[in-house]
Amino acid sequence: MNALPYAFVIAFAIVIITSTFLRLLYILPAFNVTKPPRRPRGQPTRLLVVLGSGGHTAEMLSILQGLDPTLYTHRSYVISSGDEFSALKAIEFESTLDSALSQHKRDSTNIPSTYDISLVPRARNIHQPLITTPLSSLRCLLACFAVLRASGTQRRSGTNTDQGSDYLCADDIQYAYPELIVANGPATAVLIIVASLLLRIFSVRGTQGKMRTIYVESWARVSTLSLSGQILKAGGMVNRMLVQWETLARNGQGEFRGALVQ
Repeated sequence: MNALPYAFVIAFAIVIITSTFLRLLYILPAFNVTKPPRRPRGQPTRLLVVLGSGGHTAEMLSILQGLDPTLYTHRSYVISSGDEFSALKAIEFESTLDSALSQHKRDSTNIPSTYDISLVPRARNIHQPLITTPLSSLRCLLACFAVLRASGTQRRSGTNTDQGSDYLCADDIQYAYPELIVANGPATAVLIIVASLLLRIFSVRGTQGKMRTIYVESWARVSTLSLSGQILKAGGMVNRMLVQWETLARNGQGEFRGALVQ
């Protein structure tokens, strides 16, 4: 008789573990290759871009050259604390989108073009002892949940004064989870993607059909993936893994679509 409570606890634990495992298999992009529903043009859409630092930031913004701001109406840039270089580069990049937007025929949409820049704690500082890395990574992960949930202070990217009374103000639109996450570079990219998967595993409200992920391996990686790329590839955690050298694609490490850095 005394063994019954223990048997119940064990059975309950097995059910929970099995259900979580099956849910994980359903969520992981490596096992779920369904295409997202077609999105009408002009619908408010949030793109989240992870900017690593230094060369990673320069690569990412080069890859995003030619981005249509009327297709991705709100851009969220995620940078690590203390990375002023990436913040300034994001603002400069948005100014180029502003110029492109001013030349674009805006009668196709009345959705304002906006962006925000969010800071997260560094997952690991330079020369930080490995023993303290799990704690700093956890702080970064918790911050990533908040960044994914909603965009920060929106900044207008474009004036668009010719739309008349039917034009929507930035304050009229509330963006929640991003439709697409684009990342490259260091640990912050991995933690953002892990946070997005955890939210989807537990079916957090508003995450259905959101947060598809693209990881772009650095142009400097010719024959092997970076540690971030290896983790994401091995875990099947991204919808698309893009590499910039054919040697990586031939080894089955990702998709090759040519050199993406201009």
